[in-house]
This record gives sequence, C-alpha cells and structure tokens, in this order.
Amino acid sequence: MSFQKENIRFPSGDGECAGDLYLPEGVETPPVVVMAHGIAAYREFRLHAFAERFARAGLAVVVFDYRNFGDSPGEPRCLVSPARHVADYLAALAFVRNDARVDGNRVGLWGTSFSGGHVLVTAARDGNVQAVVSQVPFVSGPASALVYPLRYQLQAFSRAIADGVKSLFGGDPITLPVIKRNGAALLASHDSYDGYLSMVPENTEWPGEVPARIVLGLPMYRPIAEAQNVKAPTLIISAEHDSLCPVGATRKAANRIEGCRYSELPIGHFDAYEGEWFEKVSDMEAEFFTEQLAG
Repeated sequence: MSFQKENIRFPSGDGECAGDLYLPEGVETPPVVVMAHGIAAYREFRLHAFAERFARAGLAVVVFDYRNFGDSPGEPRCLVSPARHVADYLAALAFVRNDARVDGNRVGLWGTSFSGGHVLVTAARDGNVQAVVSQVPFVSGPASALVYPLRYQLQAFSRAIADGVKSLFGGDPITLPVIKRNGAALLASHDSYDGYLSMVPENTEWPGEVPARIVLGLPMYRPIAEAQNVKAPTLIISAEHDSLCPVGATRKAANRIEGCRYSELPIGHFDAYEGEWFEKVSDMEAEFFTEQLAG
C-alpha cells in the first residue's frame, strides 16, 4: 500500500515537537500509531523504516522528535529527560486525537529501547490507548546501571554531578558522549558504538553528546513500576543477548501486564533495526497493530 508523508508540529509543555505524519492512501480515517526514538536519538535514525512498514499495512503513523532533539526546538540540545519525553508522548496523543485525518479512537503506541519504557509509562498514565508495542525496552534503571562498565562509572558520574551543579547557574552544559569506542559514554556496552552508529545516516548533523546530568537520573527511572497499570493489549519484544536492558527485568515487566504478548528473540540490543531481524520484528509489530486497531 502506498502512503503520503508530511511534516507536522504540535505543542508540548514549554515548546513544541516536530515530526512526520504518514497517511496510507485509499484508507479513510485510518488508525494511528505514535512513535519516538530511544535515548539521545533523532527520528531519522531508522524509525522511518518502521513507520513505512506500518503505513503500508494501512496504518497512519506519527513519528516525532522530543523537545530539544532533531527538528524540535529547545535548549539545551539533546536534553535526555524521561519526564519530558513522556509528556511529549502524551502531547502527541492529544494531537492525533484532534486530527480529523486519522481515527483518534484507535491509537497505538510504539517505542524502542529508552522509549520502549516511555510507552509503558504513557499507556499506564493515559489509560485510553488501544495497543502498545515495546521493543527491547528500558524498564529498570537499577538493572541497567548494574551492567554499566565499572571502569567508566566514576568518570560518568563525576561529569553528571558537575553538569547538574552547573545547570543551576546557567551556561552551556557539561556533556557526555552518547557512544565512544573506548571510554566513558552514556552507552558503554561492547556493542553500543557500532550498533548505534549503524542507525545514524551519513552526513547527519547530530552532536553525539548529551548533558551529562541524565546519568544521575537514569538509575531512578523504573517504567516497570507502572507496568501493572497498562491495560491496553501489549506486545513486548526483547533481546536475549541485550547488553543495555537486561532481559530478566524485561520478563518481569511483561509478567506484570495482564495478557501481555511476550517474544524473546536470540538477538542483541541493536539487531532489530535492520536486516533480517528488522524484517521479522517489523512484520510482528505491524500484524499486532493491525489486529488490535482494526475497526
């Protein structure tokens, strides 16, 4: 099925979010899926491939950048904040529910990695979405903190504390690389550097660093604590060899969601974004959304 794509903007909190609306051709007021990326990423980092797959299945899709990211305005740039990201998801829901081009009564949420946790929190708090797909999700800050390399912890936390203090007085933030071949970074697992870069298009103007203060908040972010409040049909796809979001925590989160459809694949954290595993995973997700959002 062919589709049209257009740029959109919608208000959120103290600013606005920029994104894309995919509309399948020949489908009147289709159901809609709301999507955003994982930690420190822009929507152009492979999300278009999932959005196109869903649009060809007859679903409208809204893909957006969080405030301070990508095409969305806001300072400081690339400010990672679970609270702000969830607020942006809620604002995106308000946007699609008031857009006559789509069916605001048939809405799904999609998230991956960090946003895989956000969609669980958003669904729990909104209470009126019809389907949730959470892919290789971040569900437990403590669990992810335990697998962060010990040799980099002191440097990462010292930069985070310095940035947190500086943020109280203004000025440019003290940053931390998102990925680094060797050394302290936001993501420091053995597969993070190559895996993350595989999603980033060539010639992308992406700073590759974030205000370091997020390191202080990550261990306290626990989407699993709200999982039992998710009432929408939910598909969780986990990675058996996940180096960032331990699969044991993901299983526990799935067990807290009544009727959750859980699939554990023999892959690593970044394998679902391209190649044969992308084809398999995106097919599973498109079929789930089509089933749950059918009129």
